[in-house]
Amino acid sequence: MLNVLWPVFIIVSCIYAIFTGKVEQINTSIFSSLESVVQLSITLLGTICLWNGIMNIAINTSLIEKLVFFFKPLLKYLFPEIYQDEKIRKEISMNMVANMLGLGNAATPLGLKAMKSMQEKNKKTDTLSNAMLMFIVINTASIQMIPTTVIAIRSSLGSQNPTATIVPIWISSACSIIVVILITKFLIKVGK
Repeated sequence: MLNVLWPVFIIVSCIYAIFTGKVEQINTSIFSSLESVVQLSITLLGTICLWNGIMNIAINTSLIEKLVFFFKPLLKYLFPEIYQDEKIRKEISMNMVANMLGLGNAATPLGLKAMKSMQEKNKKTDTLSNAMLMFIVINTASIQMIPTTVIAIRSSLGSQNPTATIVPIWISSACSIIVVILITKFLIKVGK
């Protein structure tokens, strides 16, 4: 949808600029925007590299096992039918940690890996299992302890206090995760 919407906006803007005689302003804004985009991309790339490096260190040490152990009671409540599978528990835990660190780009491949493992255990291959549904809901509403992407964007745009949004993000993501988990648990129970 966006691959159609954005080109339409750009074309309409260019046509409007031609008819109103503001082509020079369009050219100026294009080149100033390109500079901002490159600067923002470099900032985000650095942030992503830092946290992906930390995740790789965690994977290659015993830290992931400790995190899996820490998440065990939560995972038992959220995913009772796949709780016994150590591999899936580890993949889900890694995805949750990446989401908590605000690493959407790192969390995505980890989430796909976990979904693939859950699909292998799924008896109805054409239907999502309850664990898969819960996992999708948790990923969508993910709680973020360190919203690195938001902080990086605010920092690159010259914010005086780029971390000022952390507490509101904690509150809103905690509320959303609690609500979606309760609703999903209720719907799973009703659907049985």
